[in-house]
Amino acid sequence: MKKMILALLLPLLAISLSAQQKPAYIIYNNKGKKVSFKKMLKTIAKKDIVLFGETHNNAIAHWLQLEVTRDCGQTRQLVLGAEMFEQDNQAALDLYLQGKINAKQLDSQARLWKNYPTDYAPLVNYAKEKKFPFAATNIPRRYASMVAKGGFAVLDTIPALAKTWMAPLPMAYDATLPGYVKMKEMMGGHGGDNLPKAQASKDATMAHFILKYYTPGSLFIHYNGSYHSENYEGILWYLRQQKPELKYGTITVVSQENIKSLLAENKGKADFIICVDEDMTNTY
Repeated sequence: MKKMILALLLPLLAISLSAQQKPAYIIYNNKGKKVSFKKMLKTIAKKDIVLFGETHNNAIAHWLQLEVTRDCGQTRQLVLGAEMFEQDNQAALDLYLQGKINAKQLDSQARLWKNYPTDYAPLVNYAKEKKFPFAATNIPRRYASMVAKGGFAVLDTIPALAKTWMAPLPMAYDATLPGYVKMKEMMGGHGGDNLPKAQASKDATMAHFILKYYTPGSLFIHYNGSYHSENYEGILWYLRQQKPELKYGTITVVSQENIKSLLAENKGKADFIICVDEDMTNTY
């Protein structure tokens, strides 16, 4: 009788335990096959440059960025960089990394994102602790805004110093890249041809400063919005134009209602796709 009762209870117990397992994320490769964090880490740790595309307010993405960085830092010399810092703020960022100014002074001297304290400060502080370089890779937003209104030609009118904070002029641009075409379509014609050019000014500048700060033998991990590197475009297109011989890796973050299988639309977006439950709490 006891054996019969146990046989009846075991399946119910298994169902109960399964129902209790609610993973916050699952990692997939570009073909949609589930992979472990260890597998992802082992693969990207062998690269020269890794682009970690994020959803800016996703808590899981920011936590995993820190975990990936820390784990890679155990075996590799790192160089870090981020879209969230504009190149004209590099001096202030360097002073902070060197311990010459404190966090409050950094906040007053650099244009920090509103979620910097929770989402990016841990990465910067890790770089400070380990004495890893941290590159401010983005074009100052005022110049990207100028491109959005007047195209690349407006950059010829800015001061010489400002031109040092962006990719060399004239910037390469391929209007037929799917990401730029899609951006134009998403805006329904608003912004015309110049909106994707503004995006390209960011992509080109981030690629330029990634390569400027990259040192042979190191692993450069760059944090950027997913749209800047998804589908092997954006920043990666510019990197490969200039340094095709380097080994590149990409990670991106997507949200789904059901994370147990990757939607077809999310396959192929990156070498590794971190699929997060869409009910995950946002950082802002």
